[in-house]
Amino acid sequence: MYTTTRILCTFVLSLSFFNVKAQEDSLIKDIIESFAENLSDDYDLSELTERLNYYRKRPIDLNQTKPEELKDLIFLSPLQISNFFNHMKINGKLLDILELQGIEGFDLQTITHLMLFTIVKAPLPISEMSYKELVKKGQNDLIFRYGRLIQTQKGFKDLPGSRYLGTPDKLLLRYRYTYSNTLSASLVAEKDAGEHLTNNKTGVDHLSGNVAFYKLGRVKKLVLGDYSLQFGQGLALWSGFAFGKGPDVTSVASKDLGLRPYSSSNEASFFRGIAGTVNLAQNIDINTFISLRKRDASLKTSAGRTTLQNIGISGLHRTKTELKNQRSLEQFIYGGVLQYTTNNLSLGLVAYQSAYQHEFVTGASLYNKYAFTGKKLTNTGFHYSYTFKNIYFYGETAHSLTTGWAVVNGAMASLSKQVSAVLLHRNYDRDYHSFFSNGVGEGTEINNEKGWYAGLNYAPSKQWTFSVYGDYFKFPWLKYRVDSASSGYETLGQVAYTPIKTFKALVRYKREIKPQNANAGSNYPYLLDVSKENYRIECNWQLNKRLGFQQRAELVHYKKGTIDEVGYLVYQDINYRPLSSKLTGNIRLAYFNTPSYNSRVYAYEDDVLYGSGFGVYSGKGTRTFANIRWRVLRKMDVWGRYAIFLYKDVDKIGSGLDEIEGNKKSDFKIQVRYQF
Repeated sequence: MYTTTRILCTFVLSLSFFNVKAQEDSLIKDIIESFAENLSDDYDLSELTERLNYYRKRPIDLNQTKPEELKDLIFLSPLQISNFFNHMKINGKLLDILELQGIEGFDLQTITHLMLFTIVKAPLPISEMSYKELVKKGQNDLIFRYGRLIQTQKGFKDLPGSRYLGTPDKLLLRYRYTYSNTLSASLVAEKDAGEHLTNNKTGVDHLSGNVAFYKLGRVKKLVLGDYSLQFGQGLALWSGFAFGKGPDVTSVASKDLGLRPYSSSNEASFFRGIAGTVNLAQNIDINTFISLRKRDASLKTSAGRTTLQNIGISGLHRTKTELKNQRSLEQFIYGGVLQYTTNNLSLGLVAYQSAYQHEFVTGASLYNKYAFTGKKLTNTGFHYSYTFKNIYFYGETAHSLTTGWAVVNGAMASLSKQVSAVLLHRNYDRDYHSFFSNGVGEGTEINNEKGWYAGLNYAPSKQWTFSVYGDYFKFPWLKYRVDSASSGYETLGQVAYTPIKTFKALVRYKREIKPQNANAGSNYPYLLDVSKENYRIECNWQLNKRLGFQQRAELVHYKKGTIDEVGYLVYQDINYRPLSSKLTGNIRLAYFNTPSYNSRVYAYEDDVLYGSGFGVYSGKGTRTFANIRWRVLRKMDVWGRYAIFLYKDVDKIGSGLDEIEGNKKSDFKIQVRYQF
């Protein structure tokens, strides 16, 4: 360790008087990290954190809930949800949440998580509330966040060519009103670093909002404004957040949430218009939607004809080029989903069309041979789920008209109170197309892939939990940086030991083998196997009601041809909670050493409320961050965050317009939340 490590250690000790978030926050962190491990490092997790915190503040009444509501609780598998409603049908309403122990598949960990987000008492329906009561009893949540990188990036300097035209400040304003689960409204305004707060083309750089009504007679849901759609297993129609392979093997069965109002700051994954869910008859619903919005796109004009190759999803409008691409493509979508749902059986038919202002064309690369071309795309799909005794069957078949198909089928079973298993098969044609899909797969898009997945959870006692899965996949056609048909596999094994409620130890091993072209400049004509192995040891323990710790050591072994790298990360989280204190907080001290970005290590980082995400540890150096929450008033909280990377043996950080001179990269955030 070098001098900066001593400085950081002193900083840790000086903050020992700070609180941590409550134990509930620690459980929410564990839930998010275990399910979101395979997401990209820039994925917006605010939708997930907001969802869990919403139900912690406004818990679900288990005696009044519906399957679509329980699907919001990501740690519940579809089989557990089905078993719950079968239990309610036979035994009637719950008197106590601990009755869940008698339901097949509900282990101690699941029940512990449920106790954070559920109750057995229902609020009054909206039909029995006056306007004044809605205003008085409704929940208003107003958040303002400011943040920025302290060092000056190259793009903010006075450069002769491309540069960032806006300020380095990051701003977020979010307002949300809710009354129980019957009425909601939200508004989100955001500005990223490098952007102007407003511009002549769009006004506020990003503005999103909606009003949602529930339980209006036969109209179960009605959303005006921005919304998301999630149906089936994500092959035909799915926007927003979705999970894939993870330590909990049941996560490969998607829990479709249907129509939802959209309140994330992500600027790409939503629809804009009107959508509703109407009950046609007993157990039969129809979802209809229409959306018209402008999308970011890179356009090319030649001989009076304008074409495009892809749609931008970053939401960044910092340079002249990015501003030129902003909202340059009109997107019109309309369609419907017909669903039949009972406690044990769910069937759904999807049909919708996407129409674009300009025509898609493929690039010259051979791997783009089967990419989508044209202005219009019609997608259809059929999805199902059925519970027979202790087995949950599920799947989806999707078709992009005039081109290919995508099919996934799976089964999940509680083999005993200790053992649950999942088996899944997928087959995605190389010419299947959907602009709104997010299913299980190794590729970033749902096409050109076949595979088998098998997983097992085993809990022989309350203290021990074992998880293992294997996934074999192959790609019949070429891919980016893979100039031939190819195949690979991924395996994971994990052991968790929890002898008491305040202590948990975990060991994990993960290996992935995927082929790839040789590196640029190499004359090697064949594909090379890229091997990546992860080894993790982790310990979480609560010393007392005030003090808690988390330690992790993770090693990554990356190998491709003659390149053989080993990177590692070691960190210590300290959580401290003085009794009756208005000030709470947590801190991390980490050391990392990776030869290159290939052997990088990901680790979840605590942040201000709704600001959580994954840190990317690459290079050699130390990392620390501190989060503070101060309850100023009963209805007002203030968060503060400071984070810093200190790299060794470098004089520049990053590349391109994001380049920073020196070996230090630090940022801070301030967030104010007022609830009334």
